Amino acid sequence: MDFITYRRHDATSLAAEVAAGRVDAQTLLGLALTRLAEVQPRLNPVCRLMEADARAQLARGVGNGPLAGVPTLIKDVAEDYAGQPTSWGSRALASLPPAREHAHMVQRLLDAGLVIFGKTNAPELGLKGVTDPLAFGRSSNPWDAKRTPGGSSGGSAAAVAAGVVPLAAGNDGGGSIRIPAACCGLVGLKPSRGRVSVGPGQGEIWFGACSEGVISRSVRDTALALDILSGPEPGDAIALPSPATPFVDQMRVPLRRLRIAWCADSPIGEPMHDEARLAMERSVALLEGLGHVVEPASPDIDGRALANSFLHIYFGQVPAALSRAVAQGGREADFEPLTRLIATLGRATSAERLTLELLRWNDYARSLAALHARYDLYLTPTLASPPVLHGTGDPPPLQLAVLGALRASGLLGLLKRAGLLDGVVQQMATDSLRHVPFTQLANLTGTPAISLPLHWTRDGLPLGVQFVAAPGEDGLLLQLAAELEAARPWFDRVPV
Repeated sequence: MDFITYRRHDATSLAAEVAAGRVDAQTLLGLALTRLAEVQPRLNPVCRLMEADARAQLARGVGNGPLAGVPTLIKDVAEDYAGQPTSWGSRALASLPPAREHAHMVQRLLDAGLVIFGKTNAPELGLKGVTDPLAFGRSSNPWDAKRTPGGSSGGSAAAVAAGVVPLAAGNDGGGSIRIPAACCGLVGLKPSRGRVSVGPGQGEIWFGACSEGVISRSVRDTALALDILSGPEPGDAIALPSPATPFVDQMRVPLRRLRIAWCADSPIGEPMHDEARLAMERSVALLEGLGHVVEPASPDIDGRALANSFLHIYFGQVPAALSRAVAQGGREADFEPLTRLIATLGRATSAERLTLELLRWNDYARSLAALHARYDLYLTPTLASPPVLHGTGDPPPLQLAVLGALRASGLLGLLKRAGLLDGVVQQMATDSLRHVPFTQLANLTGTPAISLPLHWTRDGLPLGVQFVAAPGEDGLLLQLAAELEAARPWFDRVPV
């Protein structure tokens, strides 16, 4: 098998080739490694090569799992691999002791026969919708290397879009699977809260907002991966049972006609790019042509309030992450300046304020549930604009310098506690979500959501659209995704 043939297969069909004896796992790993060597200098999707681990796995045998022999990558955030560090995109964490055991989802990938040969790049602590860690350098989009592949699972998306692997693991705490999928022309499903275990090294990541999953080129790969990953593990705080009917079978069931609500306006009131609106218009027309009822409607939610609630995840989690790193022997000074700035703001946020923001999640969930009582799905753009150029959305250097000086002087925390930085915090929330304001709703409500590559811009850039379902309705999303994939195929549309 050569690379051109390799790229024509998804993970499901590659596994079938291995099972039939037409290709072996060693050959597939060699093709993946060769392709990675070709694109790594330009795209930088992988931050930690694990070829020795993959070779050792092949020596033990890949078994007869549903994806036996297929090469893949995992994300260097939360997805622990025994004997390797989990650096979370950070120089401070890269120097800490390696993981002692596999994350449950990593073990399930290995049990399914997938051959893991590296970890993908991510922004520090997974905090951004772009992938630009100072520790490992930024990743680039295979469709245009001057642009971001999205984040925080940007390395995974870049590797899949570039043809290194047919699917790669990721996680999604605010859009971190769906945003890169939309930027790179791929399928990105954020499963329902509790569908996939995040243990044992983690409990509820980001207060339960984060879900584990994959980024792929085909709906059936995403469905099969969800079958592999789903189901409870001992100690999970929230756990959905595996479905009685596997997701790969659910997606093949003819879909009933759906009622779908749609909205193309930014929930935080920021301008929308014309291409994002065009993506919605064409998606609505496609859905109507398939017989679905599609109507303008949206949940009764204050988008700016939700953005502020989302920002408070950072204020709770980032200081704790820095404290844990220091307790394990790391240095706070090794974290990026913006991360340390957020940590200072978080330490100055009262427990009362954090709790009030967390309690608002219930309000958002009930408002979204009211919409789902009338509509099966909620359709929005995934992004407010095509994939942005590198550096777009970075905090202004002067603002960072002033806030950094206040942090160093000790005044930043005092000003935050006094409420004198509320406007700055609101602006940070707006700035960070201006290009990605649609995805956080599903994280705070625990609902499943999927980004599908249904639009390419006049400049040839991918721009996905997002469907949000009610809690537990992952199968319905996959059913619709399969129907749309058949109606408007995208698998063969790949970057050069």
